[in-house]
Amino acid sequence: MICGTRPSVMRRANLQISLALLATAIAFATASPALAQQWPTRAIRIVTGTPAGGSPDIISRLIGDKLAERLGQAIVVENSSVTGVAAWASVAKSQPDGYLYSMLTGAFSARAAVAKSLPYDAVKDFSFVTLVSGYPMVVATAPGSSIKSFAEAIALAKTKNLLVGVNLPGSVHHLTCELINVEGAIAMQPIHYRGNSQILQDLLGGRLDLMVETGTTALGQIKAGVLRGLAVTSRERFALEPDIPAVAETLPGFEVISWLGLAGPAGIARPVIERFNREVGEILKLSDIRDKLAGLGNVPTPSTPEAMLAYIERDIARWNRVVELKKIERY
Repeated sequence: MICGTRPSVMRRANLQISLALLATAIAFATASPALAQQWPTRAIRIVTGTPAGGSPDIISRLIGDKLAERLGQAIVVENSSVTGVAAWASVAKSQPDGYLYSMLTGAFSARAAVAKSLPYDAVKDFSFVTLVSGYPMVVATAPGSSIKSFAEAIALAKTKNLLVGVNLPGSVHHLTCELINVEGAIAMQPIHYRGNSQILQDLLGGRLDLMVETGTTALGQIKAGVLRGLAVTSRERFALEPDIPAVAETLPGFEVISWLGLAGPAGIARPVIERFNREVGEILKLSDIRDKLAGLGNVPTPSTPEAMLAYIERDIARWNRVVELKKIERY
């Protein structure tokens, strides 16, 4: 007790503070439903963190058009030279006013696992809204390849060095290849490229044995007869291409689903997150949106904010395990 301060004065002061805190809590609870209904009062921005024309950009615009109709405000989808980590950092460090979000991708959790350091905490610095869509990775080969199945590829990899075309080091493509190595107790060699076209050229030219590619790209090339699909990385056969076996049919329990999902900076008011989650969830039920997602090789995967957070935490933990087991250099 402060010298000279009477107990009765202290009790009155503490009571006044308690009443003030209670009044604030009641005011917030009363205002919360109103806040959700009033939001938004201006345009909402969605930063894709990827170049224009990719599935994050296209799907952001599909969702954005419907959101604009439902919310009565413009949805501005932004593609810029600021991509990847820099784009995610710009969102994480912005004001949590409910008007700036990012369409995160599976690369978000892969990057969290392979980075030496990041300008944000991949879990604590974001308000997660909902997963939006998902798709598997695909293991494929050239149509004329002597490898006829994924099980055959695994068996062959135990006797010879198979070369696998993948995207840049630390990409989901690369980490998926290494996870197959871990679970199959094999040592296929990932060969890194910057994009699909050169991988495809070398695969068809016989300089590669296999490739790992996103379903959003590979499934169209398989349907066109450019590639032969050996396996998808969803736990079960992918609904959009059920004739292609799952990796898990050879390596039980194997699963990699790349994903898109909305998140803003940490601290966005819960009523705003809940309303945004609800609106996107309703949009993902629409038949035209589901059809358009299917055309892009995606299936809708709406979730609660908590489920999205848990999914990302599991994703990061899995890739951390791969990075450590395969001694992949962090950068």
